[in-house]
Amino acid sequence: MDPDPLALASLTADEAVSELYAAHWRRLVRLSVLLVHDQGLAEEITQDAFVALHGRWSRLRSPESALAYLRQTVVNRSRSALRHRKVVDRHAARERLPEPAPGADDGVSADVRRAEVLAALHALPRRQREVLALRYYLDLSEADIAATLGISQGAVKSHASRGSATLRTHLAPHLEDLR
Repeated sequence: MDPDPLALASLTADEAVSELYAAHWRRLVRLSVLLVHDQGLAEEITQDAFVALHGRWSRLRSPESALAYLRQTVVNRSRSALRHRKVVDRHAARERLPEPAPGADDGVSADVRRAEVLAALHALPRRQREVLALRYYLDLSEADIAATLGISQGAVKSHASRGSATLRTHLAPHLEDLR
């Protein structure tokens, strides 16, 4: 159950962050997974967001917007992680290792489809991926997405439309298999 945003203002940092953690940890990790495509890194990013919130609790102007702060922190830290990964990959490209062998369960069609969807989502431009993750995973409104990403609602609509169209194109063969 979500904590009452207005009641959060009267709680200590430990109490407030504990309630927010219990209510939103899993969804924030999943949001980060959709952005960085790495479960362990997503958990680390989300944990760091909660630690940052705890450290800033006494300086928050409006504790009722703590969840929005957490979402924005997760998105921003996911972006930073992707930038870091890009630099590491650029340097590692000089010394390419062989691709890992496929796992024993790679033949399961549902897992394959899920992996294809995640790969297609990961291939989208960063902003489109963020908008689609916030919209369809967290079910945020255009206004909430705009506030989280610091862009206009029109930009949210545009990124969502372009991202959805690209996903439909890339996933068309998989959609045909489901019919």
